[in-house]
Amino acid sequence: MYGMLYESVQHYIQEEYGMETWTKICQIVDCKHNSFKTHQIYPDKLMPDIAAALSACTGESFDFCMNFFGKCFVRFFSNFGYDKMIRSTGRYFCDFLQSIDNIHLQMRFTYPKMKSPSMQLTNMDDNGAVILYRSGRTGMSKYLIGQMTEVAREFYGLQMTAYVIESQNDICGGTAGPIKLSDGPLTVIVKYRLDFDNRDYMAQRVNVVAHPSQLKMPSVDLNVFLELFPFTIVLNHDMKITLAGEKIIETWILHNPGVNPKSFIGTHVMDVFKCRRPKDTKIEWDTILQMRTVLFEMELIRTGHSRAAYDAALNLDYENYDDSSLNEAQTMAVAKAQEFEKEHEKDEEEAAAATKEIDPATGLRRASVGLRSILLKGQMFYIKDVDSLIFLCSPLIENLDELHGIGLYLNDLNPHGLSRELVMAGWQHCSKLEIMFEKEEQRSDELEKSLELADSWKRQGDELLYSMIPRPIAERMRMGQEHVCQSFEEVSVIFIEVMNIYDSGSTNVQEAMQAVNTLNKVFSALDEEIISPFVYKVETVGMVYMAVSGAPDINPLHAEHACDLALRVIKKVKAHNLPDVAIRVGINSGPVVAGVVGMKVPRYCLFGDTVNTASRMESSCDPWKIQLSNYTAMKVREVGYKVEARGFVKVKGKGDMETYWLLAGPE
Repeated sequence: MYGMLYESVQHYIQEEYGMETWTKICQIVDCKHNSFKTHQIYPDKLMPDIAAALSACTGESFDFCMNFFGKCFVRFFSNFGYDKMIRSTGRYFCDFLQSIDNIHLQMRFTYPKMKSPSMQLTNMDDNGAVILYRSGRTGMSKYLIGQMTEVAREFYGLQMTAYVIESQNDICGGTAGPIKLSDGPLTVIVKYRLDFDNRDYMAQRVNVVAHPSQLKMPSVDLNVFLELFPFTIVLNHDMKITLAGEKIIETWILHNPGVNPKSFIGTHVMDVFKCRRPKDTKIEWDTILQMRTVLFEMELIRTGHSRAAYDAALNLDYENYDDSSLNEAQTMAVAKAQEFEKEHEKDEEEAAAATKEIDPATGLRRASVGLRSILLKGQMFYIKDVDSLIFLCSPLIENLDELHGIGLYLNDLNPHGLSRELVMAGWQHCSKLEIMFEKEEQRSDELEKSLELADSWKRQGDELLYSMIPRPIAERMRMGQEHVCQSFEEVSVIFIEVMNIYDSGSTNVQEAMQAVNTLNKVFSALDEEIISPFVYKVETVGMVYMAVSGAPDINPLHAEHACDLALRVIKKVKAHNLPDVAIRVGINSGPVVAGVVGMKVPRYCLFGDTVNTASRMESSCDPWKIQLSNYTAMKVREVGYKVEARGFVKVKGKGDMETYWLLAGPE
């Protein structure tokens, strides 16, 4: 079912019973949809499931809920302007009942996957009418009653009551389809009695006395009638074809080469046509008489593909022939006619092989290879003078491609009416759509490139942001959280200083540029050794590189990871063989406070005595050495790191402190 049906249910349940009831219903039926999209397809079984859940929540019966849903849909589709279409069907409620199938037929262009039911008005009187409902879904009979009741009240001001007279294959509470106990297709068939005031309609449309001038009108010769309407067929009480228009016979011969052309007349209509709409309707005299306002769609049945057999069949006397007198083409025609009952058509393969329906060399139609089946749309009329039914129809063609696809020309269509104009208009409309589609494709490509470029810019921006601020902190700031400080019980702070790069007293520009390049090489090498989230680069100030382990991501092995980083960078910088360049490293562990500072070029900064002590460990260190505070040395020595006591070192602001050299990691 399309989402518009479920949209109406959701809207009016929330309006009538409240949001809490709808939330509870969604939990009961395990509905994952917060909202429904109008043109999206949803499972059929969801409708009775929601009705059963609403019944459980409110105490109302299941039938009441389905009836309520039908009324909701009628109220809801007015938002889409469909109420105007309902009002335009006629002045009376019976006019609407006669037009339901036609409305569904027109709506298939907007909702191409709609599986609409078929409904026919079978009987009328002053007190109401009887309609026959056919569908492939079960459990929707009460839903239809709600729709009919609301349409009668809202658009025609009638109070209507409806009840089921007969029902076949309908199962309450499900829409999966009727249960099949045999191989044949089953259809839900329900006959309704609708009680309402129908006296005005009967007086104006049914019980009307013909004017005397109409009674004196002469009868029309059927031959003249068939000339005016070349796609017309005449049916007798047995539903056999007694007469047919020239174009429909010609089209049948073209689509059925190898079959006796004379056999068309006298054949049962269902032997040469397949009824597409209304669905599952018995093509019988009494049934068709009650469906005079229903639009029928009849598809011409195809049985052959051989052009040679077709040409031979045109010149063959099927009643008097001798096998010995047949030429090769006629023999093939007879054989082909016998084989058609056994062979399966291969339309799709042959359609792919046929590139054009018109031969460019001769200007004539090609053989019927690849021709599409022709679809005829029209009404069945009873003509009293000849006691026959007339199927007054026209080919259902949208554009020139379809016209050639079924083997017809514009000249074959009715000269009167709008058939030719509609085909040409459809072709022009398709051309406009193709131009619009090309423009939209171009815009789509441009939009796709713009989105790719925007994604690239976003990635670059994120990378730049994460290089300035830790990712978790940046994500919290992006969500609108304030710049809050965070305290850490214990981290390890690392300071690395690059030595002997630049003489501060020098005024040589060349030396300064060389110092910048050398510093960039060293810091780039250090950046390569930063492994997130174990170690985070805090900042660089002058010749000093600062990092931390244990913040912003808490890491119980912060001391070990800090020492691993120090050992790696000593080894990596030595491998670069930079002349006169050396580094020294200082590490200290302890509590710190961290946070983002500043609005423009914000930085993630660390504060506390632990930071100051780590800085002193670096400034008092020797080149190519790693100096640890006493606390850090004790932590890493316990897990196997090799440290060596340096002794007591005088530290500014701290006095004498016992420090250690880090020699190697654990074996």
